[in-house]
Formats: sequence, C-alpha cells, structure tokens
Amino acid sequence: MKRKKIFLKQWKDNKGMGTVEMILIIVVLIGLVLIFKTQIQQLASAVFDKISVDSATILS
Repeated sequence: MKRKKIFLKQWKDNKGMGTVEMILIIVVLIGLVLIFKTQIQQLASAVFDKISVDSATILS
C-alpha cells in the first residue's frame, strides 16, 4: 500500500515537465530550420538586398 502511494505521488509530480517541453520545442525548431534551410537563406538574402538598396537610396 505504501509503495502504491509513493508511486502515485511521483506519477503526479510534474516538476520536470517544463524542461521536457522546452527540449521538444527546441528539437522541433531545429528540425524545421534544417528542412527549410535553403528557403530561409533565400529569404534572408532577399531581405538584406532590399535593405541595402533602400539604405543606398536614403543615404544618397
């Protein structure tokens, strides 16, 4: 009976759940970055090119 109470107490204890959830979120984000790596690079390149063109027109 005492073992059952200890097991149920540990089963209901969710102190480490936040850590597990954060690790899962990070794994998913890394996976998405790896899957869409080329698209992200193309988007970043286009944004920086646009910024360069616009800043050149503002400065001249």
